[in-house]
Amino acid sequence: MSLALEICRITEEQVGRETLPRVREVGLLVGEDSGVEPENLEFCLQALLDHPPFEGARVAMSLDPGDDLRVTYLEVDDGGSTH
Repeated sequence: MSLALEICRITEEQVGRETLPRVREVGLLVGEDSGVEPENLEFCLQALLDHPPFEGARVAMSLDPGDDLRVTYLEVDDGGSTH
């Protein structure tokens, strides 16, 4: 759960608190040698993202043979802006 909370903190830091309800997807890279159980991380993170202030963002997890664990992208709904 602490890793999931840290990912949420990183997300808030990157997009700002007022933008959190518009986060639609959080992309993660999880290394097979990172010591992280991907299914457990996804479960904990989805439990946090299903509730405010995120309001339903998805987790997109990619597995890697290395030891990395990082947020690779954040998909944010821009409200249909053309700019």
